[in-house]
Amino acid sequence: MGERVKFKVRPLSPSAIEDAWLRRATAVAIEQARAVVSGGAVPPNTPVGRLSDLEWGWILAGMLFGWISTRAEQATSSDIGVEESIRTADLDPDPWDAGAIAAILPELAASNVDWNKPLAEFSRDDMIVFLADALSLIRKAMVARDRGQALITRRTPASTAREALAAAGGPLMTPDELNDPIDVF
Repeated sequence: MGERVKFKVRPLSPSAIEDAWLRRATAVAIEQARAVVSGGAVPPNTPVGRLSDLEWGWILAGMLFGWISTRAEQATSSDIGVEESIRTADLDPDPWDAGAIAAILPELAASNVDWNKPLAEFSRDDMIVFLADALSLIRKAMVARDRGQALITRRTPASTAREALAAAGGPLMTPDELNDPIDVF
């Protein structure tokens, strides 16, 4: 008789489990995109260059819904929250962070640095000012993203007044705008 070989079964590492879920979510997303183009919202065999924006939207929606539903399944069957499972993609840069950073770019452009110089020519002090401004704005963006608040966008006094009046049940206009003359033909 042959000798029996004993194997020890080791538990999977958390990263291996996460990789499996990401592969599954990606496979479902691709499956959903194929379902859309194989007779769903997009006529079969439509050349990619002839897809309309609406058809691209259907493909993308199918992929997103498939990916999110699989990540929600992961959250349900494990001890991580829904938001964490959906936001975790192990991509670099992380799309969740990249989106928050993209939101601060207009504000970062107002940084007190000479934008006429290439970045490689910034002095040490210019680079410190630039990176400190970026870091401060990125931190605010991350907080705004996580709280769901627009903490980094600058509002003009007029837009703040409009929002305050509307919240109090008034018109979405400032008092100055209410006094504008009416053009009569």
